[in-house]
Amino acid sequence: MKLIDTKDAVGHVLCHDITQIIPGERKGPVFKKGHVVTAEDIPVLLSVGKEHLYVWEMREDMLHEDEAAGILKDICTGEDPCFSCSDPSEGKIEIFAATDGLLKIDTERLDKVNSLGEMMIATIHGNFPVKKGDKLAGTRIIPLVIKKEKMEIARQVSEDGQLMRILPFRKVKYGLVITGNEVASGRIEDAFGPVLTAKMSEYGAECIEKVILPDDRERITEAILAQVNKGADMVLVSGGMSVDPDDKTPGAIKDTVADIVSYGAPVLPGAMFLLSYLNETTPVMGLPGCIMYARRTVFDLVLPRILAGEKLTAADLSKYGEGGLCLSCDVCRFPNCGFGK
Repeated sequence: MKLIDTKDAVGHVLCHDITQIIPGERKGPVFKKGHVVTAEDIPVLLSVGKEHLYVWEMREDMLHEDEAAGILKDICTGEDPCFSCSDPSEGKIEIFAATDGLLKIDTERLDKVNSLGEMMIATIHGNFPVKKGDKLAGTRIIPLVIKKEKMEIARQVSEDGQLMRILPFRKVKYGLVITGNEVASGRIEDAFGPVLTAKMSEYGAECIEKVILPDDRERITEAILAQVNKGADMVLVSGGMSVDPDDKTPGAIKDTVADIVSYGAPVLPGAMFLLSYLNETTPVMGLPGCIMYARRTVFDLVLPRILAGEKLTAADLSKYGEGGLCLSCDVCRFPNCGFGK
């Protein structure tokens, strides 16, 4: 920081706000800290009594905060049209979704950039659906100027690609297999179907068939295979997921020769969830009874990722343990809460 005559300030960066007071009209900063002084600014500065200024002395090895903030933005999104960004202001740029989809964040590389100091990237949580216009991240350079060398190190951390992506949701066709002797016999009304149809419709998915079957292992297996043969990209099998002797769904899914990824997940509600893949690419999910009545369950965490084309592993599911407890708040604010994070 150095003191200079205002008339010599063109091209320099202000170290402090410059306040303008016009009685009865305004009182506030006419120029903010970090502003690069132009020739047009000199008369204004003199008019508010500023004949001397504290400025940063720009050197060839330094970048202004706004220019460096642009580098952070590029690290996050590159030129990806799935994102839109604000103009840089005081070293900060905000990043928004320009399309609907699943937000993915490279957490490891994000941590590396933030550990460099003098710069920061703050995001919302990844692996959740976002809509066009949602604010996703903010970047900021902490000082008014920063060494070019440091920003080059930040670029190198992200040289394998952008830190953020938005994966579009696929338009899938799915089948529903509703199980349970009490439902098949008509003793109680099907409650699974309406809930699942509503959740799937949020993503534009199309139900090609819904069947209601008793707890018959062989018939459930046949129904799953039949729906896949009819073109289902995904099959949802509801009910019969506990260890009760009348519950046949896990065994029926196994009998399709599907690859069982996991029977059980560290999430409440939804611990008895089953995820499998038939023919390596077709998800077949066994859904526990909680999905009928709980507003948010493991299904809400897993479904967006599968619809975005991810093939989940047992390790992916195990990571839901921390944050996997839904508190069933009186007013549900999901996904703007800790569930699944």
